Amino acid sequence: MENTDTKAYEKLLNRLPLLKKEIAKVIVGQEGTVEEVLITLLAAGHCLLEGVPGLAKTLLVKTLSQAMDLQFKRIQFTPDLMPGDILGTEVLEEDHSTGKRFFQFNKGPLFSNMVLADEINRTPPKTQAALLEAMQEKMVTYAGKNYPLPKPFLIIATQNPIEQSGTYPLPEAQMDRFLLYIKLGYPSEQEELQVLEKTTGVIEEKVETVFDSGEILKLQELTRQVHIDRNLLSGINKLVRQSRPDESQVEAVKKYIDWGAGPRAGQSLILCAKARALLHGRFSVLPEDVESLVYPVLRHRLALHFRAEAEGIDSDKVIAEILSAAQIGK
Repeated sequence: MENTDTKAYEKLLNRLPLLKKEIAKVIVGQEGTVEEVLITLLAAGHCLLEGVPGLAKTLLVKTLSQAMDLQFKRIQFTPDLMPGDILGTEVLEEDHSTGKRFFQFNKGPLFSNMVLADEINRTPPKTQAALLEAMQEKMVTYAGKNYPLPKPFLIIATQNPIEQSGTYPLPEAQMDRFLLYIKLGYPSEQEELQVLEKTTGVIEEKVETVFDSGEILKLQELTRQVHIDRNLLSGINKLVRQSRPDESQVEAVKKYIDWGAGPRAGQSLILCAKARALLHGRFSVLPEDVESLVYPVLRHRLALHFRAEAEGIDSDKVIAEILSAAQIGK
């Protein structure tokens, strides 16, 4: 990079801590979740956010969009939601000067920088597939015409882990399209007390804009330029391959996994590690960047055997053994 480019990027990086500070005005705690969502954005991916009701998932996404001056839309997924409800549809219009009629494509709520797909597992597969296709292609095709989606473009889909009746679980192949699978837990006692104090008074915090959409795109470009050592790259490759029962040396994988993660898991882990390094003001990936992201990268890419459910084993427990055996950076 030229000196002018380097200085411009350094100015952007110096403002990243300000972004977290603005988000913290509204969002109490949840530092790990905030960081993982920001990593998803810098890596130009999409994430799946799982948590029980009332953990401020919608507020988190809305606050992020305000701090980065990004257009935000929330879509409440329901059993009767159709693809046209999120993508858009053609309507018959009339030119009042000539009297001629024509079809005009009216863009749906998906045409936003940041989209909260709330309770994605409550809508039928047809609508889920339309969303996931748009996520992958970064465009919507209607009546033979392509309509590019805005840049940057981030989908944050949520799931409620409690209620499973009347839901449509995402197939494993579609889950793989999400860069990260983030699990949101309950706040600590002190954090919950702060939430109660902040949300029941009259003072409302105002979130200041730290970045605009153009600057976010520059940060996404910079993310891919972050250095990663060849040995670390090799370690990530071996770690992902250890998740596959036919070639793994990890006993838990052989016992509880039907099939492991594909190459996209390695790509995701590398990009996310680069994004985390950038968030921490570094231009080189460290083993700790990789280790901190193994769980959200892999947990939705492992197909558990029925024996795992019977014995109360979830994907995180298997990942812990894979990580222990891989010894990243050692």
